[in-house]
Amino acid sequence: MPYQGIYYYRLNRFDMFKSLKAFLLRGDALALAVGVVIGGAFNNIITALVEKFFSPLIGALLGGLDFSTSVFTLAGVAIGWGAIVQAVINFLMVGISLYLFLRILGKNPNEAPPPTPTESLLTEIRDLLKK
Repeated sequence: MPYQGIYYYRLNRFDMFKSLKAFLLRGDALALAVGVVIGGAFNNIITALVEKFFSPLIGALLGGLDFSTSVFTLAGVAIGWGAIVQAVINFLMVGISLYLFLRILGKNPNEAPPPTPTESLLTEIRDLLKK
C-alpha cells in the first residue's frame, strides 16, 4: 500500500483497532499473557510456601536466627550484610521449593524434552554420515 499521508491514518482509526485486535489475539501474544498470569499466581504459591513453611522451619532449626538485621560498621557507615545473607537464603529456599513442587507434579526440570520427528531424522542422517 503506498504512503497516503497522515490524514489517511487519522481517518482510518478503525483499521488501527482491527490491526491491534489481530495482534493481541495472535497465538504468541495470548500465550505470553497466559504465561504471565499463571507465573504471577505461581509466584504467590511459592512465596507462601517459603514464608509460611520453610522460613519458620529453618528458624526453628537454627534457634530463631535472623540475619536481616545484622550490620557491621565501617568508618561510621552501617553496612547491612545480614540483608544480603537473608536474601541469598530466601533465594535458595525459593529455588528448592520450585524444584520440589515441579518434582511433585511429575515434571523433572533437568529432563530434556523429547526430540521432534525432524530432530530424530536429522540425528539418524548424521549418524549414517559418520559411518
